[in-house]
Amino acid sequence: MLPLEAIELDAFRRRHGDDTFWCGLLLGGCGGQLTTKLYTDRVCHFAHHPGPDGLPHVCGRRARGVASADHLYVKSAAAAWFRGRGDQADFDFARPDGAAIGSVVDIRFKARGLRVHLDRAVEPMWDEDGLEPVLGVSVPVDQETLIRRWYVHRIRLNSEGTARRVSIGTEAFARPTEWFGLDECEMTERGLSTPMVEQIVRSRSTPPPSRWTAVETKKRVPSTEARRRLLFFHLDKAVTARDTKQVRRLLNRAKVAAGSGRTEKENNIADAAADYLAERIQNRRNRATARKSNAEVTNEAEATVERPRPTRTVPLHEKVARRFWIRRACPVCNARPGQVCVEQGEDGGKGVQRKHGHDERIMSIVKEREAAAKAKAAQRAEDQRTLRGTASMVPGFRLLNVPCPVCHARPDQECALTVGVHQLRKDILFRRLRGSGHRR
Repeated sequence: MLPLEAIELDAFRRRHGDDTFWCGLLLGGCGGQLTTKLYTDRVCHFAHHPGPDGLPHVCGRRARGVASADHLYVKSAAAAWFRGRGDQADFDFARPDGAAIGSVVDIRFKARGLRVHLDRAVEPMWDEDGLEPVLGVSVPVDQETLIRRWYVHRIRLNSEGTARRVSIGTEAFARPTEWFGLDECEMTERGLSTPMVEQIVRSRSTPPPSRWTAVETKKRVPSTEARRRLLFFHLDKAVTARDTKQVRRLLNRAKVAAGSGRTEKENNIADAAADYLAERIQNRRNRATARKSNAEVTNEAEATVERPRPTRTVPLHEKVARRFWIRRACPVCNARPGQVCVEQGEDGGKGVQRKHGHDERIMSIVKEREAAAKAKAAQRAEDQRTLRGTASMVPGFRLLNVPCPVCHARPDQECALTVGVHQLRKDILFRRLRGSGHRR
């Protein structure tokens, strides 16, 4: 897989400096040589070398996504799976009825085999040619087939980094598909087997129909002891991987399948699995307790905080009384001062009086009031800075310590012929206070 980002492509080129790349025939390509294209404004990609005439090379490959190589990933994963069991299989990218390469992968193992259908291009043929169908997730299967065969296998590929991971699923009538890793599957005399297949077979009173008509065998299923060893092997592996869901499922099966005939090693594996689940349960309880404590603290904190009341947008006609805006002309309906606003009728008809004045008529008053409020706030700040302002900024007894140069009131008398104190008398006091370093 070629990296899509320029910085990753630089490292890719250094790592593969001595390698060449070719358009894969097994991907439906032409087999021509490829080069890497680095871009900073779009994704990087492989490209063909131009033809001898300098014109762009024409290639017949159309699929570009990672799923277009799933048949190669299936072959690689299956080959590694067989090698891990000391076996070897033959692979063929069959093209029945002229299907595109990659639609079908045939896997033959001794006298048995699998036909993997990755898309709907080829219809599955049941119990023919000794090949058991394994269906991709998009390939349909009818209910009659599920009832007759008891189950069918499916295959799914998920991206993991630059690779694709293969999972095998077992689907049965009226039961959801259960998915398993390749390491949980086995090739038996019956064919491809998963843990779900073992459960289905045990639940039946008669053996399932043969998948391998060409093979005659006395023993149709693995022995109980062999299945038990495999079960505990996977259980031990799940505990090591800390796969809680898998540990719980396999441990329940181990309790039913093993009974009292377990070996000491199997008892140790089962005890380790039980301890692991108990640890997970305790950790979950601890987290729940911590969340509950945090929630209680949060609720107490929220209870002590006064929540703001929802605010309502006040219409303009509620901000300015009618007696104020009625004194002005309306720029919308041209109503003169003293006249109410009207809504013009359709087709030049008579206008209808409005309950409130137009917003444009009221807005000028609102803006004037906002400007006056800002000016007042600015003046208040300036008065506080310069110690000028109303008489309330200085206690009244201090004002009486200064004679008034306007009304000639003595220091112990209030100003006459005015409400409050003459401004000049206040200015004298402020200058004295400022000179003495006094601050209110």
